[in-house]
Amino acid sequence: MTKNSIKIFALGTLLIFSFSNAQQKPKVVLDNFFNNEKKENKETKVLEPWHYTWNDTSNGGFSLLGEIFTKQGAQITTLTTAPTKKKLSNTNIYIIVDPDIDKEAYGGKANLIDPTSIKNLTEWVKKGGVLVLMSNDKGNSEFENFNKLAQEFGIHFNEDSYNRVQKREFEQGRVMIPAGNEVFSEQKLYMKEVSSINVISPAKPILMAEGKNIGAIAKFGKGTVFALGDPWCYNEYIDGKKLPADFTNFQATEEWVKWLLNQTSKKTLTKVQSVEIF
Repeated sequence: MTKNSIKIFALGTLLIFSFSNAQQKPKVVLDNFFNNEKKENKETKVLEPWHYTWNDTSNGGFSLLGEIFTKQGAQITTLTTAPTKKKLSNTNIYIIVDPDIDKEAYGGKANLIDPTSIKNLTEWVKKGGVLVLMSNDKGNSEFENFNKLAQEFGIHFNEDSYNRVQKREFEQGRVMIPAGNEVFSEQKLYMKEVSSINVISPAKPILMAEGKNIGAIAKFGKGTVFALGDPWCYNEYIDGKKLPADFTNFQATEEWVKWLLNQTSKKTLTKVQSVEIF
């Protein structure tokens, strides 16, 4: 084999690996059906999805969270319909955040989590899916139907509100993570107006605020469920502009994203190592 043919063979190998890795990136799907808020774009006058969406760069958006997932090698996308078996079959992580009440939903009528969606999601998790459930506090989230899904995994969001913060008294929103936590390193987080969570097996608590459980994880079949009583990682609280420096929400979000990706059943290589050819 000549020197040039070795170079061509090596380049071809790298291209094959690169293409294969691109195909195998973990797919992270964000719900935009049960949470379906829209807002008029001031420039185009067109109604656009907003509030906990990948494209929303405002304080309440998930654009920075999307960047973190992408930097960790994941593919992010959005689902604007209920989760069908077909849609879930191509999904590694599925995230539902702050399901609507009627006053927040586009058109004034919320898309409620229905029995078919619950069945589809339960079976998908059992087969290895990673499900993220993030509620909000009383008056700002739908609880009855969301809990019908959460309770399949031993999780119940209580319709209450803890860590209520007055103006800029940020310490009222602190959540201390002790050493040995399964998801986060020892640090100080900020979460305000959080719903507490009751857990039974297979779920177990992982976060506390004001002496109440506010976070839980559950192993279910081959899959994993992560639940939190607040959409805590939106732009306003991870961009480093508002919170005092001793709150480490951005660092914790990175840790959380890595943990979620590690729970996926499809272990993928997302980087191609360089090879030196002599």
